[in-house]
Amino acid sequence: MINLDTPKKHRALVDQAHQLAMNMLRPVSRKYEKAEHEYPKELDMLAAMVDGVSDSGATGGAGASGVSRDASTDRADDDGRTRNGANMASALSIAEMCWGDVGLLLSMPRQGLGNSAIASVANAEQRERFAGVWAGMAITEPGVGSDSANISTTAVKDGDEYVINGEKIYVTAGGRCDAVVVWATLDKSKGRAAIKSFVVPKDTPGMRVERLEHKLGIKSSDTATIIFDDCRVPAENLLGSPEVDVKQGFAGAMATFDNTRPLVAAMAVGCARAALDLTRELLAEAGVEVDYDRPGHVQHAAAKTFLDLESDWEGARLLTLQAAWMADNRKPNSLQASMAKAKAGRVGSAVTLGCVELCGAIGYGEGELLEKWARDSKILDIFEGTQQIQQLIIARRVLGLSSAELK
Repeated sequence: MINLDTPKKHRALVDQAHQLAMNMLRPVSRKYEKAEHEYPKELDMLAAMVDGVSDSGATGGAGASGVSRDASTDRADDDGRTRNGANMASALSIAEMCWGDVGLLLSMPRQGLGNSAIASVANAEQRERFAGVWAGMAITEPGVGSDSANISTTAVKDGDEYVINGEKIYVTAGGRCDAVVVWATLDKSKGRAAIKSFVVPKDTPGMRVERLEHKLGIKSSDTATIIFDDCRVPAENLLGSPEVDVKQGFAGAMATFDNTRPLVAAMAVGCARAALDLTRELLAEAGVEVDYDRPGHVQHAAAKTFLDLESDWEGARLLTLQAAWMADNRKPNSLQASMAKAKAGRVGSAVTLGCVELCGAIGYGEGELLEKWARDSKILDIFEGTQQIQQLIIARRVLGLSSAELK
């Protein structure tokens, strides 16, 4: 049974992540937003600290790297006992780091969303070979956004290599990472079953970063357009099995999202909590105390609104922890991962904007970080599957319908 308290084994990790967020991310948050596309050099030291925490083995995993579903450590044993392992550790630590700054977390070396893809799909040899690689994830294409099954980037087998051709857009950390995990089709005529993911190192001939995007939020994180023009990668860089299994369909590639969506939900939870914490303080300074022992309707209108926002946030947090806990205990979590992503993505935007409104001119100005958090949080409702796509996935799971039956 899931315990709603922070697991004892992860409390030190959560405390460390919070200290890093408060003392290292918050102080440079505004600096690197204004210096868009400039690499935050402070992150090199932070990444080394996170590596040390993870390598110690005391945390079960830290950061956004994700874990493999076939890992045997910290999972449910045959005796039925439950475990809080690396998925839970990642979700908790990410939420704390995003209490500091979402864009800076997404800029941390070796903590890219592509790392979660590797952890989800790669075999044991590949996980060892790509250990320590900072991997971005390249899925979206011009004209192909949420419907990942329709990607047109191709990968053609040529001897011991695959030749990749296509264009990917909105690649998080695409200009800074060591490699990108590229989704491409082996045979367009075989539909979604032929879509595979490939690890492509950044110095590979035929791969080039075309441009970096200017964005509404997470400006400290670079977002790239990448072109693949007869880009050759070794066949062993195809993650998982090269076989096209029409019975399995898109399930193998989509398993990546069962790992990454709870992590994105955790980002939204952390960013929203930052806004709530600061708003509570600002309301108190204005003479509005939030009383948790009294019903909202008998309190100040601002206090009631705050309580409504906080209760909505709590629902998102619990769904996020549930999805991570299920992954740690070898339970299928595709439905819960989408539920967590849908709820947290919506709540992240609603809470941060609500806090801006509650704080008025203070919330709207650059004297505080509230307006920045409101802008940063919006992307968390979009990437890794939009709000609308998550609701569609949830409906399919609940009703037991296929993608062809419910579009």
